[in-house]
Amino acid sequence: MKLVFATHNQNKVKEVQLLLPKHITLLSLKDINCTEDIPETANTLEGNAQLKADYVTKNYGYDCFADDTGLLVAALNGAPGIFSARYAGMQKNAEDNMNKLLHELKNKADRSAHFKTAIALNIGKEKLLFNGIVNGEITKEKNGSGGFGYDPIFKASGYKETFGELPLSTKNKISHRGLAVQKLIDYLKSI
Repeated sequence: MKLVFATHNQNKVKEVQLLLPKHITLLSLKDINCTEDIPETANTLEGNAQLKADYVTKNYGYDCFADDTGLLVAALNGAPGIFSARYAGMQKNAEDNMNKLLHELKNKADRSAHFKTAIALNIGKEKLLFNGIVNGEITKEKNGSGGFGYDPIFKASGYKETFGELPLSTKNKISHRGLAVQKLIDYLKSI
């Protein structure tokens, strides 16, 4: 079975490929020659994920899933949220995003946050949504060089290491994306 993951982020593709059943061939946007930056104009993570999945299904004819992920920080009223990737500007630079967030939390006592991933799946004529959430906190400095995005400054509840320090195998089991993808996989195994 061929299934497109509507992303240009090869780190995401690598993470998800490790979790998928062997009978599913995961294709990225690059694999289907989709070079467009698919618009994310919805005001929710779920809405943005659905927009991306619909775009691929409509324009390329593949069964597809797409995700949107946000980091929601309590002291910032849920920011950066749907703007997580471009929090510090349209260049979507992870270092700039982390630096901005650390600066904005500099004098805040409440550093609680959660990551949320929404996955929209278009398969056949069905449209399904899966969510994954991991609670934690924003550290005061960057730790670790693994992962991507905000991983070096996010520590999941119950862990001493940031996502940037955890082995990928551990992160995949507890992360927002890992939890949402597991729900997707459970569904794919049932069909």
